[in-house]
Amino acid sequence: MANGKSAAGSAAHERQAAAPPIMMGPGGGMGPGRGMMGKVSKAKNTKATLYRLWQYLRRQRASLITVVLLTALSTLSTLLGPYLIGVSIDRYIIPGDYSGLLWLCIALLAVYVIGAAMSWIQAYVITGLTQRTVFDLRHDLFEHLQKLPLPYFDSKTHGELMSRTTNDIENVTNTLNQSVTQLLTSVLTVVGAIVMMLSLNLWLTLLSLLIIPAAMGVTGQIAKRTRKFFSAQQQSLGELNGFIEETIAGQKVVKSFHREDKAIEEFHTINRKLRDVGNKAQIFSGMIGPAMNVINHTSYALIAAAGGWMALQGLTTVGVIVAFLNYSKQFGRPINELANQFNMIQSAIAGAERVFEVMDVKPEYTSGASEDGERELRQMRGEVVFDSVSFSYNKSTPTLKNVSLAAKPGETIALVGPTGAGKTTIVNLLTRFYDIDSGVIAIDGADIRTLEKTSLRRQLGIVLQDAYLFSDTIRENIRYGRLDATDEEVEAAAKLANADGFIRKLPQGYDAQLTAEGGNLSQGQRQLLTIARAILADPAILILDEATSSVDTRTEMHIQEAMTKLMQGRTSFVIAHRLSTIREADQILVLNGGEIIERGSHQELLAARGFYHNLYTSQFNRAAV
Repeated sequence: MANGKSAAGSAAHERQAAAPPIMMGPGGGMGPGRGMMGKVSKAKNTKATLYRLWQYLRRQRASLITVVLLTALSTLSTLLGPYLIGVSIDRYIIPGDYSGLLWLCIALLAVYVIGAAMSWIQAYVITGLTQRTVFDLRHDLFEHLQKLPLPYFDSKTHGELMSRTTNDIENVTNTLNQSVTQLLTSVLTVVGAIVMMLSLNLWLTLLSLLIIPAAMGVTGQIAKRTRKFFSAQQQSLGELNGFIEETIAGQKVVKSFHREDKAIEEFHTINRKLRDVGNKAQIFSGMIGPAMNVINHTSYALIAAAGGWMALQGLTTVGVIVAFLNYSKQFGRPINELANQFNMIQSAIAGAERVFEVMDVKPEYTSGASEDGERELRQMRGEVVFDSVSFSYNKSTPTLKNVSLAAKPGETIALVGPTGAGKTTIVNLLTRFYDIDSGVIAIDGADIRTLEKTSLRRQLGIVLQDAYLFSDTIRENIRYGRLDATDEEVEAAAKLANADGFIRKLPQGYDAQLTAEGGNLSQGQRQLLTIARAILADPAILILDEATSSVDTRTEMHIQEAMTKLMQGRTSFVIAHRLSTIREADQILVLNGGEIIERGSHQELLAARGFYHNLYTSQFNRAAV
């Protein structure tokens, strides 16, 4: 593609005319995120989300096995501690054997040092495992985003998608880093503690197990209310990001219309919504810890009372009771720690679901392979035919109605008409950014629906009114048109585009670094760079979408000269705002209301004294004034 930005952005007026009212942000950008937040979405399938996360984790089998072994060793050392303390009381403290007590304390110290070392190594391994897992997840998400069709991006704000690729995945990262080992440790600790308690005293063990149904009941009841709030919190965060992104991008509009107070007011509304739903999520999840503490302490008191009575009756020893109380704490602590991390787990599951929702959207095409028998287009002559083509962005309001046109190889076709007439929609359909509702679009006699999209777009070059440049050097921005181009080819393209002169006057020339969207260049300079990019791409069909409508007359002359060079020998579609720029076109198609109402050369249309004549004379009269 000759330009980095989608041509769909130029169709905003046409989509807006064909669709229901859409909330607009202060920057003038579409903000569907705010319009869709009336209903809080709940988690659809927790088991499926966890399974899909497991598919990423299982790629790190060696690290997982290592973590399990290290966790088992660390947990074993923790479980040995209370047993050795009980032995020290019964065998050495009560009998007064100081020498034996000293050796047992040394053994106890060694057990705890080994356990601490295993825990440190475990943390090191789990960090690498987590980062590799999330690296794969983030890569797959971004790769999938590159394959999604443009209509999907029309329905989402940039901030919402950014939230899914950053905040939601970061929640998954934090949870995997902490909760995987916590889960393993908790399971092994609970099982080990039960085994050790059973070996010490059956009746006290049964009394300790009463904590399990109580803990499950409390956790289950709170979980019902917590999950939906964490899901809503993530969605509200995406909404806030979307608003901030479009407000910052539209600062010139905000300040021009003195809408700072309005922007602050709207931000306050969204921010307050995020605060409220975040409060509910944290309050409900925060109830788990205190509730579990009450259950644990109650269980501990019951065990102490029952154990003390049994010791007085001679049914057990003091050392066993002390060891048992320690195991009781170890048995309750893992459940309590998981409860304290419950908010993180809930947030991660909600975030993972949002990530997988994007990844479940059907891609536009599969990289490196065609779909549905589509064939690759290796060579293109440039013959384009629209045969009774109809299309609508919104099914209830047609945008194009039975449009037919024919362009021979090398011809220049100009598309003119009022805003919303369907000019840019024709471009969107030709590039297959959108697919037609009915009719046929053919290139060189082949229905474009049978052509692989990547090979089709490789033959198309687009220069948009909104010249989009990336935060990179001028050289690399031009090279975006053909990544294997040499520096000499890049500079030759810039010369043909009349851009070489101003580039070489910059302090670093072709290696000058551009800011976001080329903000440190003028509109005309940015446009010349996109034309150089299109020249380098060497497309068979060229699309110029009002490429000179935002510049002054002198700059327009330079751009027009560059475009003339670019159009030589290529089939060209020119969407024109200034009709004086398309007088030499082979065909001029006049659109209004989604239909071609007039067609012919410039002189023929003027002679007909119809719609085109009125448009042209009105522009001429305004220019004269």
